[in-house]
Amino acid sequence: MNPTDISLFQESFPVNREMIWLNNCGTTPASTQNLKAVSTFLDGYSKHGIFTETEKFFTVKQEIKTKCVELLGGSISEFTLIRNTSEGMNIFSHGLELPNGSTILILENEYPSNVYPWEHLQKKGCTIRFLPSGNSPREFLKIFHDNLDSTTKVVSLSAVHWCTGMPLPLQEIGEICKQRNIYFVVDGAQGVGHIEIDVKKMHIDFMAFSAWKWLLGPLGLGVLYVSQDRLDDLSVTMKGTGSVVDSDTYLPYRNTYKAGADRYEVSTPSFTDWVYFKSSLSFLSEIGFSIIMERIYLLAEYLAKGLKDLNFSVNTQDFSEKTGIIVAKRNNLDSTKVVSHLFHHKIIAASRLGGIRFAPHAYNSEAQIDRVIGILSKEFGE
Repeated sequence: MNPTDISLFQESFPVNREMIWLNNCGTTPASTQNLKAVSTFLDGYSKHGIFTETEKFFTVKQEIKTKCVELLGGSISEFTLIRNTSEGMNIFSHGLELPNGSTILILENEYPSNVYPWEHLQKKGCTIRFLPSGNSPREFLKIFHDNLDSTTKVVSLSAVHWCTGMPLPLQEIGEICKQRNIYFVVDGAQGVGHIEIDVKKMHIDFMAFSAWKWLLGPLGLGVLYVSQDRLDDLSVTMKGTGSVVDSDTYLPYRNTYKAGADRYEVSTPSFTDWVYFKSSLSFLSEIGFSIIMERIYLLAEYLAKGLKDLNFSVNTQDFSEKTGIIVAKRNNLDSTKVVSHLFHHKIIAASRLGGIRFAPHAYNSEAQIDRVIGILSKEFGE
């Protein structure tokens, strides 16, 4: 990303004039591109309703799915749009037929969206086993190996741990799952747009992720990925108008599902959110998804260095893989107190497992990070 591109990207986020937003793995503010796209659509909708020519349902959906393929691999038919990660995980957990005695492996201290959806299977004779994350991806891989046995039928992991920022070794895990015919499910909320993910290379069977984190999309919109190879293994548990072929023709009723992941789309979506998301993905794609990621890593490394200079321990000390989530700790320093102090200065971070979690995006700047370090030094310097 050259200096001109950086400047234009930063200027596209009005939040930069109000505060320093460093919780981009939580939620992300809207850009001026989002405002323009949604405003243009709503202007057309106010005049012509569903007959507006400003945005078309099929075209917007295909463009979003095309950008997902550009970013993640796979094919257009393997992606569809849902509301959030939790919804996607429920689609997976309720749609898979697991034998009595099956074990589901999940990460310890996982975000609830990848825990609660699996709990109902315990009433059907399945066991949920939580795996410690360890201090590095290599250490986690050994823990993973040690917990595999003949009862393991599902491995459901986040791409990146939401509290520690640690990327999980998805490719190695995917290869093992493929060899053992274990369903590999990924919660991509913290990973998509943040780290490199290739659904085919990593042998991911199912993945769900939210739009409003690294992809700069709207709240209340998510994406579902279902590998074509596993489509027949995943039942449709919520059949709706959008699930069947020729869904725009309401009568006679039909029992033939759509050929790909679109069969899991229940009914009328929030189309305004689709327009918003399309504008975000187009913006990121135009700059380059990989360029955006590298900019995130650069800012994260810059922040990590500043924090280390203040004698904070930083999560990246244990990782060989790049991450844009920086978690800082210091003995006898209350993370909630630090986050509250930063908020008072209009700096947005989060407290997670006793650490201060920062997540810069490409629209942030080195100058903003210098201000954060300066405020921390003044209040908490040693």
